[in-house]
Amino acid sequence: MEPSQPPRDCGLCPRLGEFRERHRAAEPGWHNAPVASFGPLDARLLVVGLAPGLRGANRTGRPFTGDYAGDLLYATLLDFDFATGRYDRRADDGLALVDCRVTNAVRCVPPENRPLGAEANACRRFLAGEIEAMPRLAVILALGTVAHASVVRALGRRLADLKFGHGAMHPLDGGPVLADSYHCSRYNLNTGRLTEAMFHAVFAILRETLDRG
Repeated sequence: MEPSQPPRDCGLCPRLGEFRERHRAAEPGWHNAPVASFGPLDARLLVVGLAPGLRGANRTGRPFTGDYAGDLLYATLLDFDFATGRYDRRADDGLALVDCRVTNAVRCVPPENRPLGAEANACRRFLAGEIEAMPRLAVILALGTVAHASVVRALGRRLADLKFGHGAMHPLDGGPVLADSYHCSRYNLNTGRLTEAMFHAVFAILRETLDRG
């Protein structure tokens, strides 16, 4: 059963709602609404990003679709057999995820790609619902520190016990493994904080972990 999703006119975060309405007026053909998760609920891997990009998921209506971060993420998912088809920056490109689901810690686009802590807190109920609704979930990959913190709190764990670190793997008693990566944003790639090789190395570990069962 699909977990609950925020409504199109979600009012939990007034700042995000105002930003959303402004872009609905400016770009009426865009999605301009909370972005639902993508991929099967019975997947063993859940990838959690930060929030929809203004001209990416906020435009197309599918997580990580239409911007630079999605180019690397979906190419990597295809490389490691977590997706089939062809990614073409469109929600109707025919791409399908395999044993993988993709979502965001915050479902609505924030100004300057920076959600406030209160906004992440307000949206966490939907992330917790995603996690609870995935019966075979074995690994959660958090992309960046905000996603990491949201996942830890959604699982009812303490941040002090589970510190973010690129490539870190946190086995959780009675729960999935929490894995970390720097976010695959254009900024991180351009500054060298993250490289394609570093990102692929994380997915190689995830693939091996899942293949071992």
